[in-house]
Amino acid sequence: MKAFYVALVLSASVSALVLAQSAAPMSGHTTPSDSQKAFDQLKTLAGSWVGQLTTLPKEPDADGKFVQFSLRVTSMGNALVHEMSVSGRPDHPVTMFYREENRLLLTHYCDAGNRPRMTGVVSPDGKTIEFEFLDLSGGDQHGHMHHAVFTLIDDNHHVEDWTYMMPGDKPVRAHFDLQRTNADAGMSTH
Repeated sequence: MKAFYVALVLSASVSALVLAQSAAPMSGHTTPSDSQKAFDQLKTLAGSWVGQLTTLPKEPDADGKFVQFSLRVTSMGNALVHEMSVSGRPDHPVTMFYREENRLLLTHYCDAGNRPRMTGVVSPDGKTIEFEFLDLSGGDQHGHMHHAVFTLIDDNHHVEDWTYMMPGDKPVRAHFDLQRTNADAGMSTH
């Protein structure tokens, strides 16, 4: 009987040691990666936003237009849907933000008929997330979205700067200064 108790205690001790060792690597991952921090920052933008579009060089068909943005967290928190509506335009380009391994990515479903992907990096202060061009699916005969910067000013104000690369590598910059709508005002998503 004594041997049984010794075996039981030994078994419990070994089990506890195995569990402790298997939990040890997990404790090293309690600090979120930079891509997770950036993605979490982006998710705080969930809601409805309005503002005005400014372009450089000036695009007469777009400059000064009223814009509406809708951002929604989906897929059990694993994706952020970003939809833009510009007054007078029937299309609503969609961008998906998500993490893949240790990278923050976006895929922009463009009205030019292509899908550029970009990788995101958060600034040291956590207020700016910059996306650099990675690759492109679909044709490039009409140009493609090439760069994006999100600047978080406060819970109800952020700025988005998007660069569209026209054929011949001519950049057009779109600047959106956005305010959270009254429906979302004061809503904290932290």
